[in-house]
Amino acid sequence: MMTELIREIAFDTETTGLEWDQDDRIIELGAVELINHVPTGNTFQTYINPGRAVSEATIRITGITDAALVDKPPFEDPCIVDAFLAFVGDSILVAHKAKFDRGFLNMELQRCGKSPIPEDRWVDTVAIARKKYPGAPASLDALCKRFDVNAEARTYHGALLDSQLLAEVYLELLGGRAHSFDFGGKNAIATGDRAPAEQRPSARAMKISEDEFANHQTFVASLGDDPSWIRYACGSAGGGV
Repeated sequence: MMTELIREIAFDTETTGLEWDQDDRIIELGAVELINHVPTGNTFQTYINPGRAVSEATIRITGITDAALVDKPPFEDPCIVDAFLAFVGDSILVAHKAKFDRGFLNMELQRCGKSPIPEDRWVDTVAIARKKYPGAPASLDALCKRFDVNAEARTYHGALLDSQLLAEVYLELLGGRAHSFDFGGKNAIATGDRAPAEQRPSARAMKISEDEFANHQTFVASLGDDPSWIRYACGSAGGGV
């Protein structure tokens, strides 16, 4: 039986500021491929020259400075936009506060003449978390703590690292690894085929010596002519299971 494969992209941006409609730009893209909600190990990450200064707040949060971006290509360079779109394909994008990332990504796509990614192709993990845990903190850090996702490496915000953490949080929000456990074995994600179940080994015949058999017969004879258990006997000596 073939299993339908669901491909999604856990996605994050880092930006010069918070306002995509007021000339802020993307400075880093990070993305993680998921198949049936589980990371495959395929990732995308790139830094981008925004053509404007990075805000002090962004530098404090990300550690990314103007000097670090000066030699990077702009978003419209094919090595950025075309490579990213090829990686994403027609998959669903999973983002934390999706409205923010969608606004920035679609702004950048439209600036270079590309079609925006419609809202129905986005999943917002904040919305999922707020529905599942109403009133509880729904930041990525808070959800990592809730699900015991190791975020020790998150000294700064980074698009790829945050995408990797988001991928783990998303899986937990959907019900944890048991939700996506594939009984097809280690190759099931790649092929969709269920691996054959391991068969139980055949029962081995019991081997007893002639003396042991004679002793057993003597014991049986001592029980009388009609022991109750004999009614349920189902085989000759040495052969029943």
